[in-house]
Amino acid sequence: MDDNRNMMLAIGLSVAVLVGWQVFVGLPQMEKQREAQKLQQQQTPSQTAQTGQGGQALPGGPQTPGGIAQPGTVTREQALAASPRVAIETPRIKGSIALKGARIDDVSLLDYHETVDPKSPNIVLLSPSGSHDPFYAEFGWSNGAGGTAKLPDADTVWSAASTAPLTPERPLVLRWDNGEGLVFKRTITVDRVYMFTITDDVENTGANPVTIYGYGLASRHGLPQVQGYYILHEGPIGVLDGKLNDPAYKDIEKPMERVNSQGGWLGITDKYWAATLVPDQNANFAGRFSAGTVGTVRTYQADFLRDATTLSPGAKTSVRNQLFAGAKEVTVVDGYERELGIKRFDLLIDWGWFYFITKPLFKAIDYFYRLLGNFGLAILLVTALIKLVFFPLANKSYTSMAKMKVVQPQMQALREKYPDDKVKQQQELMDLYKREKINPLAGCLPIMIQIPVFFALYKVLFVTIEMRHAPFYGWIRDLSAPDPTNIFNLFGLIPFDPTVLPVLGQYLHLGVWPVIMGITMWVQMKMNPSPPDPTQKMIFAWMPFFFTFMLGSFAAGLVIYWAWNNTLSVLQQGVIMRKNGAKIELFDNLKGMFKRTPAS
Repeated sequence: MDDNRNMMLAIGLSVAVLVGWQVFVGLPQMEKQREAQKLQQQQTPSQTAQTGQGGQALPGGPQTPGGIAQPGTVTREQALAASPRVAIETPRIKGSIALKGARIDDVSLLDYHETVDPKSPNIVLLSPSGSHDPFYAEFGWSNGAGGTAKLPDADTVWSAASTAPLTPERPLVLRWDNGEGLVFKRTITVDRVYMFTITDDVENTGANPVTIYGYGLASRHGLPQVQGYYILHEGPIGVLDGKLNDPAYKDIEKPMERVNSQGGWLGITDKYWAATLVPDQNANFAGRFSAGTVGTVRTYQADFLRDATTLSPGAKTSVRNQLFAGAKEVTVVDGYERELGIKRFDLLIDWGWFYFITKPLFKAIDYFYRLLGNFGLAILLVTALIKLVFFPLANKSYTSMAKMKVVQPQMQALREKYPDDKVKQQQELMDLYKREKINPLAGCLPIMIQIPVFFALYKVLFVTIEMRHAPFYGWIRDLSAPDPTNIFNLFGLIPFDPTVLPVLGQYLHLGVWPVIMGITMWVQMKMNPSPPDPTQKMIFAWMPFFFTFMLGSFAAGLVIYWAWNNTLSVLQQGVIMRKNGAKIELFDNLKGMFKRTPAS
């Protein structure tokens, strides 16, 4: 195998990256968008009868909670005003709890805004039924099969011991008497981040025993706008019976069996935010995801049902559940898993198949961010450290490549000596490699090392909220978003957005950093001698140009990483080539670009 074959293998690996991107990201995104449009338009009456209003029916022959309105019939403000409420005030969230149904259906995140502008509206996570995007959590009690006890539901108006806001220091205590011997008390607390704790106490003051089931649900009305990327999960998610369950919205259109579990959690997640139900980790429960219909709008629900509780006359019972409603910050999610003992709660963040690379990479970047105060600088430093870790391997690779250049005349002589005997030619070449201690595959190792790190960093930039709206310097105000500049409108001098053009617009997003990346890749290519084969020469000449356009719409942080990695590779390769006496072809190749090729 000669140097040309190494080049072709490198090209093959690069093409694999491009094809993999299209197969696993581009095409699935378009497919999910088509599915989303299809689900938004369809209505399935049979499923409505099966799951009740909004998919809220609970198993075991229970009642169906009411209080569900057609989504979008009123504004969010009008929906909030339809029920008496108690405010929520914490350092990280604001909102309110409806006394009607005791639902947690109004939560906004104070630390996060819709855009990079700090004056833009806060992110709204939970909204009440009837508003444009209903998303809420509800806890309560359900009758077993044949049970007739009067239980609180979504229409029940609870009385509050105090109308003072719920704060980390002040719990909210609610009470309701069914008038038939059952007295319900609910105590809601919230910590300083995103975790609510709901403690339900029931006392049977009647003359007959009662059997009831505790439940919790997170319900979302209407199919939300999802990113549609294969590498990102958005929708139902949970850990049941120790296993991760992450079906797509379309997957729960069909009835799903309940999963019995002790410990675990379930809920609904977006890219950066989530609402998840966390039953007592020592309790047995059955979890499920389901879909239903309200009018013409599909609804999606995660719910759990705890084991039956039988209350004899004069008996009391108490159950404790929790609700996470907030941003999926890594330290917060990991902290809840560790401190509250929530089983595998870290899987709420979609680290992907390469969890063992992606999460440590984030931890390293986050550590240096806390030292340097800038995620962009942290990425540059971690890239340099990765280069240092793999330096021995890369050193062997570049050394072997340099030796290959030194023995090029001998290799050419062997080809000329045995032009018609390919077997003999290969034998002599292998003997030459052995004598000179050359690994013909070594040139591919730097690329093979870079590819998994590239995908891991892409995942970190794409899924972690810490990277959202994280600035670098100059015009880069969000490392998780593409470079906002564009050479096709002269970097903003022309009031025109070329990306909106039909068909070609998606290829016309080319900012300053992708251009810098393309230049560094081009310089790296020019350090090597031009391939003798015209086809290979053309491919290598166009590859930097091709990659420049491909990465134009990628996260700026990823493009900055690639440009910096190329720069370090050029410096490393130049030093090693000079050390081994190999000629650096950069300047000769640059001169050759401006020479006129004589006519045949």
